[in-house]
Amino acid sequence: MAQQPISLPAKLINGGVAGLVGVTCVFPIDLAKTRLQNQRGSQRVYKNMMDCLIKTVRSEGYFGMYRGAAVNLTLVTPEKAIKLAANDFFRQRLSTGELKLNVFQEMLAGCGAGMCQVIVTTPMEMLKIQLQDAGRLVTQQRKLPVLHTVKLGTASPVLNCSYSVGPVSSTRKVSAIQITQELLRTKGIQGLYKGLGATLLRDIPFSVVYFPLFAHINKLGKTSEDDEVPFYWSFISGCVAGCTAAVAVSPCDVVKTRLQSLSKSANEDTYNGLADCIRKIMRKEGPAAFLKGAGCRALVIAPLFGIVQVVYFIGVGEFLLGQTPFNLYSV
Repeated sequence: MAQQPISLPAKLINGGVAGLVGVTCVFPIDLAKTRLQNQRGSQRVYKNMMDCLIKTVRSEGYFGMYRGAAVNLTLVTPEKAIKLAANDFFRQRLSTGELKLNVFQEMLAGCGAGMCQVIVTTPMEMLKIQLQDAGRLVTQQRKLPVLHTVKLGTASPVLNCSYSVGPVSSTRKVSAIQITQELLRTKGIQGLYKGLGATLLRDIPFSVVYFPLFAHINKLGKTSEDDEVPFYWSFISGCVAGCTAAVAVSPCDVVKTRLQSLSKSANEDTYNGLADCIRKIMRKEGPAAFLKGAGCRALVIAPLFGIVQVVYFIGVGEFLLGQTPFNLYSV
């Protein structure tokens, strides 16, 4: 079979649309995951995912579950576009003639996709985590008998604010734009890329596991060589592969979340790099702490990538550009 060249503009559009649809559906669970990962054993605010979502709605209202959604929806378009399009690009470059890749080549393509996406993923996660975790800090401060100031990585007039023990409505809300401006002013562009090493440590292994696993599970849905894979099977394949990869790299996600959290409540540790973060978590909270929020992450990633793969394979980009939909998993 002749190798059909992929259209990068179409793949980028597909990835962007897929990311928007997927994130909109699962964002509240992602918020619960971030808050569960950031709370320490001695200062627990939430018991589990459902407890976190219920308390969030009670204290912050329904839209409290979508705190940080705006920045995530804005940046997830290029992030998912780069991730999915880069994987297709590397798969095509590594393929020869019949488009048959061995497992190592599939893992290598996934590695390339993971490395490319962190350009957008790191600042997106950095901003999203500050906004998602704000509600946990407010709730935690209200439980304390004495007024404490939230500790931050930088003495910033925008970020460094005290939370009162009064109603949540009286607390000062900080936007993603304010956080970005303050980080750029005080630390430059590297301020937005805090936790880059931990992000690479999470996203590269995730893509190395996810993309080959998805490709092989997806092929099981073909009844013959000439048949297309049904959309529901692509959804199931994305869910299974996403869930497996998410749980596998969950410890890296915990470390990344801790490193990227600028706001610290009273008595919470600050970390001086990747190794220091791992050492302190292990010493003070034990190995189980590295699996905090793993269930939530699996519940986020499984449907997210199931939805993403279905939308990606529908071929919105090809339709808009007047091209024929084509993916490298259907051959």
